[in-house]
Amino acid sequence: MPHINLDKDLPGMRSLLAFCPEIGEPLGQIANILLRSNDSLSMADRELIGAYVSYLNDCFYCQHSHAAIAVCYLNGDTELVEQVVKDFSNAPISNKLKALLTIAGSVQKGGKFVTTEQVEAAKAEGATDRDIHDTVLIAAAFCLFNRYVDGLATTTPTDMSSYPLRAKQVAETGYGNHIATNPQPAAHHKEH
Repeated sequence: MPHINLDKDLPGMRSLLAFCPEIGEPLGQIANILLRSNDSLSMADRELIGAYVSYLNDCFYCQHSHAAIAVCYLNGDTELVEQVVKDFSNAPISNKLKALLTIAGSVQKGGKFVTTEQVEAAKAEGATDRDIHDTVLIAAAFCLFNRYVDGLATTTPTDMSSYPLRAKQVAETGYGNHIATNPQPAAHHKEH
């Protein structure tokens, strides 16, 4: 049960965006910039970093939400996403992404856990300064998001079938207050 009066029909971050739209709007803008840029760090990579940090923070809602969004970007490859989140060092992903996930894991512990050696290893695998910057900021932002969601005990769906439906909507339309106010897509709706 949420610690404050949140809309119980809106899970996780959605209830917080609806509760405080003046904070939700800039958080949505930050999420769009960090997670929907598609340069040398793809949107799938960015969502994987968010899902991994959420896993480390034991934030069920954010882990499964962002893992489901990554699945959308990875053509439905749920198995790959699960492997990256739980054991990225053995996942079939690039060495660059592995090095960036190592940095993200250090950020999750605390910013000072990131080492020069980790950064140099990422650069040796082709990571740009922007890739490293964005990885650190995504990891730091997810620590904030995870603590915001769990710190207020937002409603967390345990029905795993709800996550892909919302993920598709986010993958198509992005982050922001519209996500809080749009109804959950219906499970029986099929696109042709």
